[in-house]
Amino acid sequence: MPSFAAVDGTELAYRVVGEGEPLICIPGGPMRASSYLGDLGGLSETRRLVLLDLRGTGRSAVPDDPATYRCDRQVADIEALREHLGLERADVLAHSAGGDIALMYAARFPQRVRSLVLVTARARALGIDFTVEQRLEAAELRRGEPWFKAGFDAFKAILAGTATDADWDAAAPFFYGRWDDAAREHAASEVEQTNEEAAELYASSGAFEPVAAADTPALILAGELDGGPLPRVAANIAGLFAHAELVVQPGAGHYPWLDDPDRFVRTVAGFLRNR
Repeated sequence: MPSFAAVDGTELAYRVVGEGEPLICIPGGPMRASSYLGDLGGLSETRRLVLLDLRGTGRSAVPDDPATYRCDRQVADIEALREHLGLERADVLAHSAGGDIALMYAARFPQRVRSLVLVTARARALGIDFTVEQRLEAAELRRGEPWFKAGFDAFKAILAGTATDADWDAAAPFFYGRWDDAAREHAASEVEQTNEEAAELYASSGAFEPVAAADTPALILAGELDGGPLPRVAANIAGLFAHAELVVQPGAGHYPWLDDPDRFVRTVAGFLRNR
């Protein structure tokens, strides 16, 4: 697995999947190893995916200073990766909590970002957060599912901060458009792929000093059934960019490349093809 040295000397690893123009991929979680992204539903057939393991996750080394897990302090790692790859400008894709890193990177290094793809991504860096009410609104859309009753009670416990491990398991279906075998397998890997200490420090005080949306083309991809963000909140995020395209993937949850790989790849590849 290839690697490079961050500015502070931490050795960071990344996976390369596919051929073609590089696409730097920032995972979410927060602080989940990039392996959960897979090949993004087959996007590797159109782009060379460079999937970074954030510091302390996957095969990347644990930093000497745990304070560097804070979201804004990881922005320099993306720039170090770009330099390591020898790219003048990079296309950057980010999922979920990784959206904040991507947004801050684009704001700090606008001349280095050709385009942004934000997949069901957070935007605390732009001053937009996702509320408990919004999460519950999306959850209510699943009321017809056989797992809804037990899952909804567990989901409320998670939002209240009182969840047990069993609650997390019961609420997992809310994050997927289809609760099938592929979704179950994907959800089961989350704990072992996540650095919990790093996740606790990711959103430390001062991590999300608001920045302005970069003046770069952006694709904001939301899931119809996802609460983070709701489609209308994703529209608000898109509205902060001078050049943004909003796409709401029908029937998708928080991992749209699993719910409908073909549609996801068509959307992302089509956007990138026009940059």
